[in-house]
Amino acid sequence: MRSMGDGTAVGSPYPLYGGTVEQPSRHTVPAAVSAPQGPETDRVGYRGPTACAAAGITYRQLDYWARTSLVEPSVRPAYGSGSQRLYSFRDVVVLKIVKRLLDAGVSLQNIRTAVQHLKARGMRDLPQMTLMSDGATVYECTSPDEVVDLLQGGQGVFGIAVGVVWRDIEHVLSQLHGERVDTGETLVGHNPADELARRRNRAV
Repeated sequence: MRSMGDGTAVGSPYPLYGGTVEQPSRHTVPAAVSAPQGPETDRVGYRGPTACAAAGITYRQLDYWARTSLVEPSVRPAYGSGSQRLYSFRDVVVLKIVKRLLDAGVSLQNIRTAVQHLKARGMRDLPQMTLMSDGATVYECTSPDEVVDLLQGGQGVFGIAVGVVWRDIEHVLSQLHGERVDTGETLVGHNPADELARRRNRAV
């Protein structure tokens, strides 16, 4: 288990930012998920509205997080008026995680530390991670045993299985438009609602 930021601990779950871990009672924890493969993350980017739709956030949130360097588009930043930000698949996963942490009442300072840690981890590592929080401190757990250790503190905690978020984003983005980074070509997603509309139009 690893620390993200100022937290330093040995053995049990590492806090990403401050906090302590206690112990009593045992809970059942689902087995770790296998690593999903994800799209060609280095070749496809997603514009702001698409990233918002996939992450479940508003464009105002997206813009604010980019301007405050919380989650910046790693494929292409905005250069003045009229330019379009382009987010990677990984960026959209992080956006979704940030929203979940904010909804749970985690402080922006702790979220910022967690985001820095997520950015530092390899693509193969992310789907194996579970982020746990008591609303004040965020912890990284990389095995079911570590999740159990944290739950044994007896306080209310919630968890985000990054692999589950990864697959959710992968599914949503497959139905939305992307853009090839090298050519600028628009990649049209397969949205069942669009297909239904096309069939209705043909029937008229």
